[in-house]
Amino acid sequence: MTNSLLGKMNKRLADIKPSDIRAFDEKVSTVPGMLKLTLGEPDFHTPEHVKAAGIKAIENNETQYAPSNGTQGLKEAAADFIDRHYNLHYSADETIITVGATESLYTVFASILNEGDEVLVPTPTFPLYFADISVNGGIPVFINTASNGFVLTPEMLDEAFKAHSNVKAIMLNYPSNPTGVTYSRDEVKALADYLADKDIFVVADEIYSEITYDQRHTSIAEFLPEKTILINGASKSHAMTGWRIGTINAPLEITRELGKIHQFTVTAAGTMNMAAAEEAFKNGYDDGTEMKKEYQKRRDYLVDSLSELGFTCAKPTGAFYLFVRIPAEMQQDSFKFCYDLADRVKLALIAGAAFGPGGEGYVRLSYAASMADLKEAVKRLAEYKKMILG
Repeated sequence: MTNSLLGKMNKRLADIKPSDIRAFDEKVSTVPGMLKLTLGEPDFHTPEHVKAAGIKAIENNETQYAPSNGTQGLKEAAADFIDRHYNLHYSADETIITVGATESLYTVFASILNEGDEVLVPTPTFPLYFADISVNGGIPVFINTASNGFVLTPEMLDEAFKAHSNVKAIMLNYPSNPTGVTYSRDEVKALADYLADKDIFVVADEIYSEITYDQRHTSIAEFLPEKTILINGASKSHAMTGWRIGTINAPLEITRELGKIHQFTVTAAGTMNMAAAEEAFKNGYDDGTEMKKEYQKRRDYLVDSLSELGFTCAKPTGAFYLFVRIPAEMQQDSFKFCYDLADRVKLALIAGAAFGPGGEGYVRLSYAASMADLKEAVKRLAEYKKMILG
């Protein structure tokens, strides 16, 4: 009975594997003394004024269903936040509040893809995109950016368009998970200029936009507002991962269509969570400033310390990850490397191969951890190197 029913399930699920990142993290989490630099989650607490707003909403019995696309106050606050920060002009009606940016992504791909539609995906990148595209009938088309320091160029795009005739969308993520690389204003403008006459959707996951170093984030939606579906949220900017508040912004006609899938998938985000997020966007304009300063200190420490050990990386200009090259004299299979590292010195990193073409031979390290933990990680990596190379 069970086997026959399994054969009747969505056939696309056969091509989707459980997250390698989560699977590895769960396995090493059971090992006593394991130091994990695996998951991308701020190690800061949600700001007090934001927590207070959520508590107040509960005390005021704001616990019923909210409007599907979000409360009016939060939609206005979210739209105003990205307008002030990134010069993007969306109305509340062009804003959808989702259950985290992950629901935003599923909603978008379920809404725009038909069977066989191709989606250009610069890699290495977050593997959730691959699954969401595939389960909704699309075909991910990988563009390996490793040869250019993990930066997509118009020339790479041109090659992809020449090779593929059924492109429906491009998936952009910057600052990038896993590389921490982001794009300068000129680089974003160059991509926008190339895409301007292409009849495709630009899906831009800019959830790390508030965590950039040495430059201000430029959204591609500034140059291509009519075709960009912009994804963001409160998780990284305000250390609110558990509150599960994401946002979608797009032209009104597109937003109306996206709202159909959103409504029938989750109904609405949590009412009290939205009250907290409204406070974050409205009165927490600079909440991320001190967090970013600390992230930058950690980044600089790790780049220098790991380089001394022979572990190099493209210096990240955003997010809180290092994408580190495994030294040539060590195991280049990144999964084998990570399991051996965890086994020998109890240090857990994520295999670069999990992030698609261009990721093999690398490991991702999250520096959303205390400086004490990062120093201990460097110490353990040095011990590992001595074990392996003498």
